[in-house]
Amino acid sequence: MSLAGQTAVVTGGGRGIGRAVALALAREGARVALAARTLAQLEQVAREIRKEGGEALAVATDVSSAGDVAALFSASERTFGPVDVLVNNAGVVARRPFVELSEADWDLQLDVNLKGAFLCARAALAGPTGMLSRRRGRIVNVSSISGTLGTPKLAAYCASKWGLIGLTKALAAELSGSGVSVTAVLPGSVDTEMLVGSGFAPDLGPDDVARVIRFLAAEAPEAMTGSAVEIFG
Repeated sequence: MSLAGQTAVVTGGGRGIGRAVALALAREGARVALAARTLAQLEQVAREIRKEGGEALAVATDVSSAGDVAALFSASERTFGPVDVLVNNAGVVARRPFVELSEADWDLQLDVNLKGAFLCARAALAGPTGMLSRRRGRIVNVSSISGTLGTPKLAAYCASKWGLIGLTKALAAELSGSGVSVTAVLPGSVDTEMLVGSGFAPDLGPDDVARVIRFLAAEAPEAMTGSAVEIFG
């Protein structure tokens, strides 16, 4: 199924999985709004999309800020129209022994990885032109295999990714029959900057994850809403 004429918002879109997803959706015809804190990276991805004939908008965004999220969705709608697809990919990690994990470390990972998805999903769903009012839309949350198991020195990261799966399933149940589907992907070790220093070898690349997200955003039947799709490589 083509995404031609549809608008997609991809958070964490400046590198890694987010970049691969943005390019994949643009190649299916979507107009893509890219969000992350580092504008230079977003602009580079936007240039790549435009070079291939697509449409892209770069918006510097801290997804843990309700004000920034509101500005992101306002800019996206002004430029491309209402959002049809939201990919909540923004994420951070801090590897620390639990007793050395600071409150700031904990707050940052929960705020970006989980609160950010909540704020973006709410912005995509609400309002007169939101997904709920239009009775259509797809939300894909990028969790992690760490959302199903415990990993040493990743207590906050695991908590945020377990929470994101819970958010996915609760929201899917609440929106059943609304025309809006909510799914999650759970990648294993992906060859990105975030994996560097983890001690884990990459099992798959960003493009592998992007292909699954593209399927969920464009082709997956509504019966898959609430699914948490594991991607191991």
